[in-house]
Amino acid sequence: MSAAVAMILALAVGTYAFRLVGPVLHGRVVLSPRVQELLSAGAVVLLVALLATGALTEGGGFAGWARPAGVLVAGVLAWWRAPFPVVVLGAAVVTAVLRATGLA
Repeated sequence: MSAAVAMILALAVGTYAFRLVGPVLHGRVVLSPRVQELLSAGAVVLLVALLATGALTEGGGFAGWARPAGVLVAGVLAWWRAPFPVVVLGAAVVTAVLRATGLA
């Protein structure tokens, strides 16, 4: 068995075990309200970090001003509860216009 196949099998078993832990331990492990708050805050921080990394960087450097502007427009439209296609099209249009004008 090659190392790649062994790694794939190990990751598959680990993923299955990780998914199985939730239903198996449900009700057996009780988290305090403070820990639940921290886990919720941690999830928000992780998502914001992922958004910032994706919006601001490309290839290890700054992505330019067009992409963050598009993300900002998408965030504002989502905040205003615009329909999802409007959010996507608004971000795409703003990004395309800024790139067309040379502000990539």
